[in-house]
Amino acid sequence: MPTARLHDDAPIEVTVLGAGPALLLPVSTRVIEGPEAEQIRAWGADPNLGHHLASGLAEAGFRVITADYEGHLAAHPKPRTLSAATLAADLLAIADAGLAGGRFAYYGYSWLALAGLQLAARTDRLTGLAMGGFPPIGGPYDAMLDVTRATYEMALNPPANPTNPTPGDWDSAEMTLTPDQTRQYLSLYESLRDFDDRTLRLPSVPKLAFAGEKDTIVYGPKWGDAVVDMVGPLISGRELLIARGWQVEVVPGADHMAAMQAAVVLPLLTSWLSALRGAGGRPGQDAVGD
Repeated sequence: MPTARLHDDAPIEVTVLGAGPALLLPVSTRVIEGPEAEQIRAWGADPNLGHHLASGLAEAGFRVITADYEGHLAAHPKPRTLSAATLAADLLAIADAGLAGGRFAYYGYSWLALAGLQLAARTDRLTGLAMGGFPPIGGPYDAMLDVTRATYEMALNPPANPTNPTPGDWDSAEMTLTPDQTRQYLSLYESLRDFDDRTLRLPSVPKLAFAGEKDTIVYGPKWGDAVVDMVGPLISGRELLIARGWQVEVVPGADHMAAMQAAVVLPLLTSWLSALRGAGGRPGQDAVGD
């Protein structure tokens, strides 16, 4: 199994599934079962989402490069060094471990979509960029900075007598993350404080942006009543996005959690990637071994 070295020289295992045009998918493909899986489902998430996405795309004829980047950050937090630049460098290192050079497409959801945008701004090796659950233009950077700052403060001052939260009621959830785990994301959003996605000029590669129709996240008082609107900028800025080469999709009736599920994402990605391949094999066409 190939191993990548991240910006702090920490190792991370990389998995490659399938053969064909290359796609970087920085998520875990571990299969989770039993009580742990049931707890994750109770909160509306798919415990095996990464596995379903990677295997589905591999079966569709793509070479999928995966690594559990989020899990790595949880186990080995980088409280002072995670930034937009080091994040992009980490993703390139993962791609290199799976490709040994060459070009590739990228898909990420939520903050990993933001990561893809930062990657695209720093490399000419992308053949396509797909962002789900985070808008390419008009992103909620100020609101996310507020939310991550509040999360960090809660990690520094956890409740003395934590309660059992009700699945689905996010305001009832108590802080279980450590200060270092939360501080790294605060460092990331602090590095983006002056980032202006409206003036960003990306490589001329095919681009896909999607979000659920109901993807507006309203946080409670613990997070300063912040509102993180992921779908609004796609709707209000659709014409600008299309003019800049983005395919824009709004998933009817879906919120942030629903729009990330494999049943939604796989048809979008396979259709988009297949169309690109049919237009000339652009995703990953220069990748070694294809």
